[in-house]
Amino acid sequence: MPETAKTNTHDVMAGTLADYFRLPTDLLGPLECDEPTGNLGFFRFGPNMVSYGRCKSGQTAMSRSAKLYDSSKDIRINGDSVQLSLDPAQAIENLRNERYTAAFSNNGGGKHKSLVGNVYYAVRRYLPDWVRRRLQRMYLRDWENISFPNWPVDSTVDMLHQQVLLRLMRAKGVRRIPFVWFWPDGARNCLVMTHDVETSAGRDFSSSLMDLDEAYGFKASFQVVPESRYEIPNDYVNEIRQRGFELNIHDFNHDGHLFDDHQEFLRRAAKINQYARNYGALGFRSAVMYRNQEWLDALEFSYDMSVPNVARLDPQRGGCCTVMPYFIRQTLELPLTTTQDYSMFHILRRYSIDLWKHQLSLLAQNHGLMSFIVHPDYVIESRARRTYEALLDYLRDLVVREYVWTTLPGEVDRWWRARAKMKVVPKGNEWVIEGPEKERARLAFAVQEGEQLVYELEEHAVPLEGKR
Repeated sequence: MPETAKTNTHDVMAGTLADYFRLPTDLLGPLECDEPTGNLGFFRFGPNMVSYGRCKSGQTAMSRSAKLYDSSKDIRINGDSVQLSLDPAQAIENLRNERYTAAFSNNGGGKHKSLVGNVYYAVRRYLPDWVRRRLQRMYLRDWENISFPNWPVDSTVDMLHQQVLLRLMRAKGVRRIPFVWFWPDGARNCLVMTHDVETSAGRDFSSSLMDLDEAYGFKASFQVVPESRYEIPNDYVNEIRQRGFELNIHDFNHDGHLFDDHQEFLRRAAKINQYARNYGALGFRSAVMYRNQEWLDALEFSYDMSVPNVARLDPQRGGCCTVMPYFIRQTLELPLTTTQDYSMFHILRRYSIDLWKHQLSLLAQNHGLMSFIVHPDYVIESRARRTYEALLDYLRDLVVREYVWTTLPGEVDRWWRARAKMKVVPKGNEWVIEGPEKERARLAFAVQEGEQLVYELEEHAVPLEGKR
């Protein structure tokens, strides 16, 4: 039989691993993949990891619920090189950029709204709150039947990085490889709280919400709608900043149509950029988490916060399947990794923090970003406010108990950009970190432990908890 065609993906995947871990890739051998064939589709990489792309023999499925081909059985080791039946770098990009949503058959799967969605937004302003919420629950009623991304937290992208690194380490005979730890000062996770201000009532409640956050030791970012919705007085902006909170831009006018048409999007983007310059805002979030990552370059922000980790309870289904920040070309994406307060209270109709606690435990296992949206508009009512206070009380204890870095989105952006310029280099018999803000960085090691990859911080003699 003729030899299977191979593509050398070492440079691309080495760059992908370096971007994620900030590790010395010259310690690893080459990575090759079989020439992909067939259509884009879903397949497995091991028993618990679903991915999307092309793999050997074109054995992919258009539906996540179908019986999926396991590409991990095709892994071959040739000396110190690894050969796979998929291109892992491409699979990672497909997931982060939600390209798999093209395979979704439901109306919420694509980048643009359905006819039902357009009609809803045309009449939304005339509907009482109880009618809007009933319609939203009907539209999202199938959320529990969606099989991908994984609920309530999806870490497929993170596991792909880990599993590819593990295979390369085994082939090269490397048991322990150094990298730059994800968060500054050895923090196990990072926590950011954000508040999207949707109405004048939410704007007027913002000062009380800042009081509440500060009572539990937190600062947050406020995203304001710059046009049509409400006035944004200078005193309001000044209070947010003087109290150490952050101000960002929330969509254009929150009408749900930002991404409907590319030319109209570009027109609005120019205005959004001017508002960002006027307010000195570096971060952006779209309304209702509608998004099109391919259009993001038109917005002149340092970071974006519009992509959910898993979007089962959002009108636009999908999710980036990672718990870590990632770059969309020049823009840093800070994914939303927990359920929005609106979805919790008005779609699930739960006034409990149990789901949030479960999500936090999963994020802790992968040392990921713990990011929240709590709208001032939806915690004015006493029952919702009590639930938010219970969350803040739990988070206050979690931050101390688990050593979580709690900060503002802008600080995460600055750190992740500094970390992207760091590298691990040998110095005598040791490894050291070079680059900006290296004094805050911590050296860590990815270590083979049976079939798992575990992390060790240099200061620790034992692995950090959680399977990899």
